[in-house]
Amino acid sequence: MKKTIKKQSKQAKIKLSKVCLTIVLAGLSTTSTLSFAVKDADNSTSAANQLTYPIVDSNQTACFGLTDTLSTCPAKGDDGFGQDSQYQGFAASYSNNGNGTVTDNNTQLMWVQTIDTNGDGEITVKDKMTYDDAMDYAKNLKLAGYADWRIPDIKELYSLMMFDGEDPSGLSAKGNYALVPFIDNSYFGYNSGDTDAGERLIDSQYLSRTKYVSTTMRADETVFGVNFIDGRIKGYGVTMPRGAEKTFYVLAVRGNTDYGVNQLVDNNNSTITDTATKLTWQKGDSERGMDWNSALQYCENLTLAGSRDWRLPNAKELQSIVDYTRSPDTTDSASIDSLFDTTSIINEAEKIDYANYWSSSTHLNLHGGQNAAYLAFGRSLGNMNGNWIDVHGAGAQRSDPKTGDASQFSEGHGPQGDAIRINNYVRCVTDDKTEFVQQPATVEREAVIFTLTGNEAAIAGQRGTVNRQGVATQKGNNRQQGMNSQQGRDPFTMLDTNGDGKLSKQEARGPLANDFDRIDVNADGYISQSELPKKHPRN
Repeated sequence: MKKTIKKQSKQAKIKLSKVCLTIVLAGLSTTSTLSFAVKDADNSTSAANQLTYPIVDSNQTACFGLTDTLSTCPAKGDDGFGQDSQYQGFAASYSNNGNGTVTDNNTQLMWVQTIDTNGDGEITVKDKMTYDDAMDYAKNLKLAGYADWRIPDIKELYSLMMFDGEDPSGLSAKGNYALVPFIDNSYFGYNSGDTDAGERLIDSQYLSRTKYVSTTMRADETVFGVNFIDGRIKGYGVTMPRGAEKTFYVLAVRGNTDYGVNQLVDNNNSTITDTATKLTWQKGDSERGMDWNSALQYCENLTLAGSRDWRLPNAKELQSIVDYTRSPDTTDSASIDSLFDTTSIINEAEKIDYANYWSSSTHLNLHGGQNAAYLAFGRSLGNMNGNWIDVHGAGAQRSDPKTGDASQFSEGHGPQGDAIRINNYVRCVTDDKTEFVQQPATVEREAVIFTLTGNEAAIAGQRGTVNRQGVATQKGNNRQQGMNSQQGRDPFTMLDTNGDGKLSKQEARGPLANDFDRIDVNADGYISQSELPKKHPRN
């Protein structure tokens, strides 16, 4: 049984700057959908309420090939079979409480309905806050008879993500654009960046209270946020390059303080169960990278712990096992609990690191469905001025092309030179709550029209120049010169303190020490150059 989320009235309570709430479907590059699992919604939320950490379904019900939306979903054995839309979990369900709050009926989290924090009836840059100001705002907030509001952590905030949204990155030409956001804007206040105030269209970053345990960019203190217009988790420097503090939209939350807290149990059969989510995970991983179709097939064909009922997790399920207290630079590990076995790699900066992991969720953009979302369990690298550095943080969620030649992106892609790998790693999941649906039913979700005046191109030009590879550079900024002095040096040579051409257990550090026995394939008590993890493969 399908349940349609209540659509927003044309007489919206929140006036969105630069946004016309006239809803149209023409002009969308693909069908965007809002659909609930084919089962009774009340039973679904009742089952979710039995868990402390229910993962709300990604809301993706369209099937995608390597580029476009498919009219018929793949059958078993076909490329693309087992993708996000064919496995439906706890359907999104919200209640407008009529007092400025919205309750998520699955997670039992109560949210402030609007991001109009200054109460002037509009959502503009004036509503955005710095990290410290946001903490004070939530601490002092009294709404609907409650005074226990907080800024959400990154897992609470990501629970609102909907992967039937469409990423508009790159839009700059003057005109009207119909876009579906990655959040249900019929319940929650939403806007793009305030282009009238000099922001980009995609500056719709919502703040979490989760700070990165390491640093990004130029050793910047970093906080994670969710961008509900481009559909990503990134780490953002608390301070901007020129010294001003970064500001964000703010959506306060209360209730269910156990949400996002994993309760992991090693089943001693190469699987781990999270009793908080009731998801059971492959303890190890694929130990090699592969493209998206191969990742789907790997999980569909996996036999483990006597079960063949494995699948590639959607992005929200995969994010649930990120441990944001861990990172390669602070714990010498992937950002995942130590119960899991995680393969180490040598990254683009020639450093020992951990891989990105594929999800089954297509990341739709203006060019179609050629990208799929991944979670970075190691550093989320970008090539800035010729240096590979951690630009988004371990635990970021981004997207890669589903197939192709990664060598075409040898210097990264986009304004921050994001590393493009294509061959990502895989960790499979199973549970008894998710339904397989060969051909999911779809219902169109409302689009929002954004009007651009053509100033976006000028704004982009003010932020820096772009080289032939599309990597942004800042004129006159020499702060990166001299950083990463070890970059490019062979990690083996750096660790081989006695110069004997091999590493003992005493010399090994970080991931090499953690994985010593596995890497030492000939079991002679040393790691040789030939036994080192291979560089991340280029297609």
